[in-house]
Amino acid sequence: MSNTLDAIHLLQDKLESLLFNYEFLKKENDILLKSTTVLQEKLTEKEQALENQKKEYDLLKIAKTIEGSSNNTRDTKLKINTLIKEIDKCIIQLQE
Repeated sequence: MSNTLDAIHLLQDKLESLLFNYEFLKKENDILLKSTTVLQEKLTEKEQALENQKKEYDLLKIAKTIEGSSNNTRDTKLKINTLIKEIDKCIIQLQE
C-alpha cells in the first residue's frame, strides 16, 4: 500500500511540474507572439520606407537624365522618348 501511495505522490508531483511548465511556456509563447507582431510591423514600415527611397532615387535619376549633360545626351533622349510614349498611352486610355 505504501508503494501505491508513493507512486501516486510521485505522479502528482510530476503532473504539477508539467502543469507549471505548461503555464510558463504558454506565457512565454504569448510574449514571443507579441514580439513577432511588433517586429513584423517594423519590417513592413522599413519595407515601405525602402520602397519610397527607391521611388525617390528613380525620380532623381530621371530628373538628372532630363536635366541633360553633355555626357548623357543619348540617355536623355531615350528617357524623354519613353516619357512621351507613356504620356501617349495615358491619353489613349483617357480617350477610351
